[in-house]
Amino acid sequence: MNITTKHLKQNKMKEKEIQLLGLQIENMEEYDGNGDDYYYVLDIVDGLTFITPAASEVKNDEWYVEIFNTDPLIRFNRFEETQSLINKLTNAIVKK
Repeated sequence: MNITTKHLKQNKMKEKEIQLLGLQIENMEEYDGNGDDYYYVLDIVDGLTFITPAASEVKNDEWYVEIFNTDPLIRFNRFEETQSLINKLTNAIVKK
């Protein structure tokens, strides 16, 4: 494992960091009938949403955030870069 890969591996987000970013928990029951599973979501503006995988899909408490409904996927693994992006986007919203 090279230094860059090792560094990135150590900086994977934990669930607590997902919560600190302001993402809100959503229960999966209406989608799959399983009331135990959940994911996190944050709507920046209409049409721009950050979403996590379902908790049941997360391995070793290594969470990530994706921008919802993009092709190809846009994924963020590190807390600091995700926090910075969310801050930049929310600060750039033009108030009517």
